[in-house]
This record gives sequence, C-alpha cells and structure tokens, in this order.
Amino acid sequence: MKIFAAARGFYGRRKNCWATAVRAVHKAWQYAYVGRRLKKREFRTTWIQQINAGAREHGLTYASLMKWLPVLGVNLNRKSLAALAATEPFAFRAIAEMVRARVLPGAATGAAVAAKASGKRATQAPLPQLR
Repeated sequence: MKIFAAARGFYGRRKNCWATAVRAVHKAWQYAYVGRRLKKREFRTTWIQQINAGAREHGLTYASLMKWLPVLGVNLNRKSLAALAATEPFAFRAIAEMVRARVLPGAATGAAVAAKASGKRATQAPLPQLR
C-alpha cells in the first residue's frame, strides 16, 4: 500500500479511492521530480544576483568579475562567492579589488578613493600580528 501511504494528506477521494490515489500520487511524483531540478536552477539564479550586487558595490559587473577570477587563480564557485558577498564583505572586497586592478589598471582602489576624499595619502594599514 505504498500508494495510500504517499497519498496521506490528500483531500477527498484522492486519499482513499485506489484509482484516484494512483493518478494523484503519480502526478505528485512528477511535480517532485521537476521541483528537484528547478530548485538547483533557482539557487544558481539567487547566487548570481548576490554576486552581481556585491560586484556592483565595488564598481564591477558580474560578467567581468566571473571572467577574471579564473585568470587570477581564484577558484571559487558561485555558492561560495555569494556567501562571501553576503557575510564577509571585506573578503569579497579583496577579491573585487584584485579583479579591478586587472580589469582597470589605472583605476584607483577603494583605499585610494577614500584617502582622496579625506585629503590624505593612501597608505596600506599594517597587518595585525598573530600569536
């Protein structure tokens, strides 16, 4: 009675009439099969949107970012890049600045733009010493 077990929760005759339950369960399995593939497509679309939003914050486009990442030796997939863009803005900014330096060699980096706005020279902050 695998069909009736799968039809639990269905409304009306679909849950207790054999012929109707068979048709309803088979249709539900078709929707589930398609949905598993659509889920992957929707996740990829969401990741691309998140990466594009992060790239645009740093003066890049999604296409230029994704084109130059393998050239620069950054082998991160879209899921990882989207997570960086959403949760680790400083790490994503470092990646974006690497790409910007390659795509736009004469363009100023974020530190140089901030320093120019404040009227000071851009200097690199020293790295913290780890013990």
